[in-house]
Formats: sequence, structure tokens, C-alpha cells
Amino acid sequence: MKSLLYKTFLAFLLGGVMVSCEDTLEVESKSALDESVIFSNPSLAEGAVAGIIHSFGETNSYRGRFILYYGMNTDTEVTHSLRDVNDDKARLSNYNTNVNNGQMNSENNAWAKFYEGIERANVAIRGLRTYGNVENDAYMAQLLGEVLTLRAVVYNDLLNAWGDVPARFEPITSETLYQPRANRDEIYKQLLADLEEAATMVPWPNENRLTQSTERINKAFVKGLRARLALAACGFGQRPSGLARSTDPDLASEKMYAIVKQETLDIINSGTAELETFEGVFRSLHREDYVAGKEILWEIPFDAGRGRVIYDLGVKHTNVDKYTAQNSGGSNGPNPSIFYDFDIDDVRRDISCVPYEWTDGVQVPTNANKFYFGKYRYEWLFEESGRRVDAPNDDGLNFIYMRYSDVLLMAAEAINELDGPAAAAPYLREVRERAFPNHPEKVDAFMAQATASKEAFFEAIVDERAFEFIGEKLRKRDLIRWNLLGTKLAESADKLQQFENREGKYADLPEKIYYKTADDGESVVIYGLNYGDTDEAGAALGYAEEKTWKLNSDSGVTMYWEALYRNDPNSRQFWPIWQVFVDSSNGQLSNDGYGY
Repeated sequence: MKSLLYKTFLAFLLGGVMVSCEDTLEVESKSALDESVIFSNPSLAEGAVAGIIHSFGETNSYRGRFILYYGMNTDTEVTHSLRDVNDDKARLSNYNTNVNNGQMNSENNAWAKFYEGIERANVAIRGLRTYGNVENDAYMAQLLGEVLTLRAVVYNDLLNAWGDVPARFEPITSETLYQPRANRDEIYKQLLADLEEAATMVPWPNENRLTQSTERINKAFVKGLRARLALAACGFGQRPSGLARSTDPDLASEKMYAIVKQETLDIINSGTAELETFEGVFRSLHREDYVAGKEILWEIPFDAGRGRVIYDLGVKHTNVDKYTAQNSGGSNGPNPSIFYDFDIDDVRRDISCVPYEWTDGVQVPTNANKFYFGKYRYEWLFEESGRRVDAPNDDGLNFIYMRYSDVLLMAAEAINELDGPAAAAPYLREVRERAFPNHPEKVDAFMAQATASKEAFFEAIVDERAFEFIGEKLRKRDLIRWNLLGTKLAESADKLQQFENREGKYADLPEKIYYKTADDGESVVIYGLNYGDTDEAGAALGYAEEKTWKLNSDSGVTMYWEALYRNDPNSRQFWPIWQVFVDSSNGQLSNDGYGY
């Protein structure tokens, strides 16, 4: 399954429709391709899908840049390099990036690869509409629906990271070679229309051969993505005119919430997706034979020799061991404050936030400033699929783009806005019950408080999405659309400082942790992470090791909470368009109005 799209791409490449990064700035050569042949042939046309996905996996695209850097430094997710505040890696996350950032300012970087994927999609859409007989051929129509959706995925991430961007919905011509930023409202409207059309062409999960895999587009994901875009379209965001919602009547909140309600209820009522156990869904991801009809609606597929999900986002292994040949993992991780916001009985906490790394095949605690995302693990890949990672830089684990729990929480959010908390409650409750399988009394108490008012329910959604999606790169965009980015970052900075000083609610925490290796010879047992633990009780356990559990154990570095953001986050919600692309835009692109 993992290599299918890449093999298909080879056929696509050999068929002639190959657009390089450089080609995105040039008019197509008619002699280099014959669309009438490519897009009237099902096997060659399917290569169009693989060609777009191939752009996702290139070195500086999603694979090595966007998944790693986008969305860091929120109240749930941070980059571990944040205290080196002037380093280019840290600056991508601390709201102080530079337009010539050394990690991003190159001709083959994420911006270029995203538009490469869009150009490939535009060529395929034109070819399928012209030569694919999509009105009468369901298979070719499905391919068109997939391509429309993949183009929407790329635009979604362009809008998330850069705000207003050039709108390219047709293949490049000499007249359209250079384009300025477009009003994002026009892009959102086009994408919403595209996805509405795509949903009529793409089957539900498991309805046919292609939709048996979560590496391929299915109707549940199309509708879920349309709901996600509708929420973003009517939400807040930084614009050249200031921080505001859209004033376009077509994107009014009531209209967008109605779309979200309809699309999410369509998915829910279809019965084609369901929640797994929280640990189970991520173990299933590592099994690498994930079939549609469970919780994952779509994954960005990476070949076994591509993709750096564990390498960048996983639990760190400091040296080679039986699980991996990479001494890597964990460039990013959970914001330490979120660990202490969890209820101790929430099963998501210890899956999402891991306070240890592996050394010589044994788990060893890190420091309070370095939790890891536990959703991505070399050891789970080995245990679930039998695959030991041998590549030096890539692990090949797919990246989850949307889960069914997101559909439930989007439904709850929109229905609360339209119909109130009582109508929205069942969808929030379903997610909460999964998080507290052994504590129904805590679920009941939570729901009673959440449904007290529309405002209380919204606050519950804000918190629940934080706990549910740590490490999945959704939080920053959520906070922006709710106009809570600056607020939540300030709250987190205060929490971190209080934790360091053991003040407020953190006064009920010991100064140290106490730990030992379990009887299995590799797992660590830690005391001192929970409210009510004490140093006296920890010392009395007689564990082999102890260590001070602090954020700023190093001297001469920026305080952790001061490194979280270096400017007002609401004045730097988006990255700048990198200087190399501004310089090559014939004067059409600038960063005016975005604080750069």
C-alpha cells in the first residue's frame, strides 16, 4: 500500500506530465505533454493523483519543512529549540521570523513545492474535464474529485501559513506567470465550491477499491475538509487591514456554520467512520495497513524511504537500538503546561505527552522542558508492523491529516453556535467518553458544566480540541480563527512561570521526580509528575534515580516562557513570503500589511 502511489507516479512521469519546480514559473511546453492521451487513459490519469502527492514528499515540502515547522509555539505545541531565540529554526515558531530565513528561503522550499502541486493539479483538472468523460465514467470522475480535494489540501495549508496568497486555479500561461496575493475570501469560496463538487464524485470509505485505503481520498474526508475550511473562512485572521473576520456576505458565520453542520452530520450519519480507542488509533497508524472506515479519514502518504514524522515529531531515541537505526526523534513536543492541564484520568495525557526518551534501549526521563509527542514512536512501528527504521533521515510513517474525532468536535462547535449546547452535546460527549472510559462520573460532571450556556460550551470545545489534537498541527489555526492566539500564548507563558516557581496550582507538585527501570528492563517508572505527589514520598520510595524537574536548568539562556513568543503573536500570525519568491515575482509579491 505504501509504495502504490509512488509506483503510479512513475507511470505518470513516463507519460509526460511532469512539472518541475522551475516549470511553475514557466509556460507549459505543449510538446512535452499530450493531455488528450494522458487524461483519457485511466491508468495514466491516476498518475495525476500520485504526481500531486509526490510534491508533498519532496525534501523541503511537507516532508522536511511544513510538518516540522508549521504551527509550533502555541499553548499545546512547541519547538525544542525555542530558547535559542535568534536561531532560524526557533524564529519560525516564536513570531519573529525573518524573510530570508535559512530554513525556508530557497527556491525549492515549501512555498514552491505547494505551488508545484497546485500546478500539477490544475493541469490534471483541465485534462480530466476535457478528455476524461467524467460525466459518464465514474472512475475518471473519482480521479477528478481526488485532484480537486488534493488541491484544496494544499491551498488550506497555504492559507494557514501565509494568509492571503496568489490564487491559481488554471494552468500557468504567459499572461498569468506573475500574480499578486489574492483576497483569501475568494480562494475560500472557490475551495468550498470545489469540495462540494468533489463530494459528488468520490465514494464513501470502503465503497470501492480506491477508498479502502486512507491514503486515498474518500467522501468522508472531502466533507470533513469542507467543514474545516468553512470554519476558517468565517473565523478571525490577520489581514493587511488588521485583525478581523471576513466581511464577505457569502462567508458569513451563519452560512459557514450551516455548511459545517451539514457536512459533519452527513459523515456521522453515513456510519462510515468511528472512534477507536485513543491509543489504538495511533498504534493502527504505525501498523501501516490502515483501512478506511475507522477513525483516520485521510493521511498524507509517505513511501517507506520518505517522510520524517517520527524523525521530527516522535519520541526521541538518543542512539541506535533494536527499534531504530536513527538517533533521532522529537524536534518538537508538547508545551509542558498542557501536561499539567490534563486530568490524571484522561487517557490522552500519557499517549500525547511523553516525559522520557530512549538511551541504550531504555527509557530515561528528560527534563520538564522537553516532553515528546507520544503519538509517533519508533517502538510502535517496530511492534505493530515489524519494521525497524533503517534510513538515515526518513521513517516513512504517514501523517494523519484528519480524524473522525475532529468531525465530531467540528459538529459540536457549529451546532452549538446554531442550535445551542443541548443539541451539540452528544458530539462532544462522544469524544469525552473515549477520553475517560473508566470514569463516566467525570464525563457527566464535565458535560453538565459545558452545557450550562452557549459560552461555556464554546470554552469546553476550545479546551477539548487542545487535549485531543496535541502534535497534529491543528491548534495554531484554531486559535487564530477564534481570535485566541495571543490570549492563549500569554496564559501559557504565565502558567510556565508559575510552574517553574511552584506557585498557584503548581505549588502542589514536588521539586524533583523519582524514577527506576521497570522489571521489563526498558520501561521507566516515574513518581512526581502528578498533583499531590511530594518529595518526601518520592524519596521514601527508594527508586534508583532522582532529578530536579525544572524548565530552566541551563544557565545563560532565555527563560522558557520568554522564548515562547518574541512579538505580539497577533501581529505575526502568518509567515512572510520568503525573500527569494518576492525577488522573483516581477514586483507582484510583497509582505506589506503583515508586520514584515
